[in-house]
Amino acid sequence: MFETITLETDARGVATLTLNRPDKHNAMSAQMLADLTDAAAKIAADDAIRVVVLTGAGKSFCAGGDLAWMRDQMSMDAETRSAEARKLATMLGALNTLPKPLIGAVQGNAFGGGIGMACVCDVALGVDTAKLGLTETRLGLIPATIGPYVLARMGEGRARRVFMSARLFDAGEAVDLGILARSVPAEDLAAAIEREVAPYLSCAPGAVAAAKKLARDLGPRIDTEVVDHTIAALASQWESPEATEGIGAFFDKRKASWAP
Repeated sequence: MFETITLETDARGVATLTLNRPDKHNAMSAQMLADLTDAAAKIAADDAIRVVVLTGAGKSFCAGGDLAWMRDQMSMDAETRSAEARKLATMLGALNTLPKPLIGAVQGNAFGGGIGMACVCDVALGVDTAKLGLTETRLGLIPATIGPYVLARMGEGRARRVFMSARLFDAGEAVDLGILARSVPAEDLAAAIEREVAPYLSCAPGAVAAAKKLARDLGPRIDTEVVDHTIAALASQWESPEATEGIGAFFDKRKASWAP
């Protein structure tokens, strides 16, 4: 049914949603965005699903944007780039408002949009060997469409420690920043996720959905106006000379002009 993800549900109603492009480090392509958006709608409509675990196949959780997708965007006009950014925003919004608990199992590295994926989870646990980073500014871009979810999870003060610097950090710092609730050895991740899943199976599904909606209603505002602002900000940055230089340098395998 899906090209870039898998969705499996066990007899208890625990669904596992897996990013399934291990050879590409689960980088997000246009097809993956469409698959995830469709999967979110399917999960939301399935009363048999009680809890959802989001994870990745292979060594990486999610490496951010797919390189071919980014290369294609270099030749797009501003309107088309905005439409592509909206696909990402739509997918993140669908997962963020999913009327089921969403538990992230970050089994490997997460960069750029991968951080956004972790931040739309209600709770995310990660392996203690994972490296993470909001790496967009290294390419002359900004973490725009994921920004509302990153700020909602981390708070502005903590987010500003890593939001603009593109530096990589380890799982321990990811816990301190609020991206991960806990980091555990790889061999303990499955058991730790199960401990997060189990309590929900004793809860009334409708009450869980209502409580999650209330938390979202009371939390930082992430509405159409905010999403449109992030899309416009990203589209504007794509038009900048820095984006042209940064992305060009990346594909040319050279240092950008601002790099030492």
